[in-house]
Amino acid sequence: MSTAFRSCFVLSGFILAYITYLLLGALVFSAIERPVEETLKSDLSSLKAEFLNLSCINATALEVFLEKVLRANKYGVSVLENATLRTNWDLASSLFFANTMVTTVGYGHTTPLSDAGKAFSIVYALIGVPFTMLVLTACVQRLMHPLTYGPISVCQRRAGLQPRAASVVHFIVLLFLVVLGFFVLPALVFSAIEETWSFLDAFYFCFISLCTIGLGDFVPAEKPGQRLRALYKISVMVYLFVGLMVMFLVLRTFHKLADVHGWTAFFQLPSCDEEDEDKEPIIEREPDEESPEAEQASVKPLDPSSQVSYNSINR
Repeated sequence: MSTAFRSCFVLSGFILAYITYLLLGALVFSAIERPVEETLKSDLSSLKAEFLNLSCINATALEVFLEKVLRANKYGVSVLENATLRTNWDLASSLFFANTMVTTVGYGHTTPLSDAGKAFSIVYALIGVPFTMLVLTACVQRLMHPLTYGPISVCQRRAGLQPRAASVVHFIVLLFLVVLGFFVLPALVFSAIEETWSFLDAFYFCFISLCTIGLGDFVPAEKPGQRLRALYKISVMVYLFVGLMVMFLVLRTFHKLADVHGWTAFFQLPSCDEEDEDKEPIIEREPDEESPEAEQASVKPLDPSSQVSYNSINR
């Protein structure tokens, strides 16, 4: 089995295990939180009916009602009639929640309702966040050769550029393509799907999400009556994962640029070492195998002049 094939096989295993981990987390979150959400919705509906049946509404009753409504809204449960028809803990929504948790985006629009859900979130994130970083690192290391080292080498061979100039040109082109493909075009798509979002709102959402800031003021697929809501959420999940991988690739490429220009050495930072994953040695030797030259050197007598004697010691 070649090194390249083995590397692809291991990377595919990482990605498959990551998807399985997200699915398992989504199933557990849905099983724990959905019954609690249904209970909260029922209590909120009863509270709304009692409030409407009051013959005389005073300030105290209004404050109690608003306090409970706001507390439920913090957990993603709304008192509005059209918003109660959907759930925040179906499989697609739970999968979206698990993905935003382990990628540290964390919009905060949906949070665990029960103590069991909060405890499971701690354990799930404790394992999931490092696992996500491991998968992203493995993917980026695999992409560094075709998307960074390869293009820089092509610029040097075909355009006759020096390493510094080639790295600058490559980084500018890569940055332009990333901004176009992961900020501008997705912003156009989000602004078309989300009727209340302007292009600036959608671009702002893309930037906040891919920088893992996740303020939560803009969250996709939360509009009541959203068509194909499950497919939409899964598509956003794929966009977030691929976008984070590309952002990591940009950072690694900038690290390579800084290394070529000597900035890392100037600031005494570690250099971006090139990983030779796709290269194999021409001849593979066994650990105990010695070359003929080494064998001849081992049986060759030592030169008397090279031996240390008492007279050669400086006094």
